[in-house]
Amino acid sequence: MNGLFDLEILAADRIFYQGKCRSLTVPSTDGSYGVLANHENAIIAVAIGIASCADENGNRFDAVLSSGICIIENNRVTVLVETAERPEEIDRHQAEQDAADAENALRNRRNVSDIKRAKAKMARAASRLRAKDRTEID
Repeated sequence: MNGLFDLEILAADRIFYQGKCRSLTVPSTDGSYGVLANHENAIIAVAIGIASCADENGNRFDAVLSSGICIIENNRVTVLVETAERPEEIDRHQAEQDAADAENALRNRRNVSDIKRAKAKMARAASRLRAKDRTEID
């Protein structure tokens, strides 16, 4: 066992990451889910939040993910999401505006689907701001 696995994080508009990895933690519907080399095969529902990865050299990076799916099979992990962003790609002002818009939408909700969309937008904005705060502190 060499302690590495192949990782692909694919967003709808780009290949976010493709390479070897030592560890991965993804936000799931049941909390954070950790993956190491030779993990048992699994399919995980990815929740909106921050994923953390250590590449083959041990360098850590975060990714803000939308909801999606994570497939672990034969020491290969594929994460399929609508969006994936590095903290340095995030515009703080836009994320704060998105959070305010989502809060306003929750106050003016009309039906269940409006509430679900607003909650998802709020969760994404909060994750983006949390990731941005982490990198600005480091």
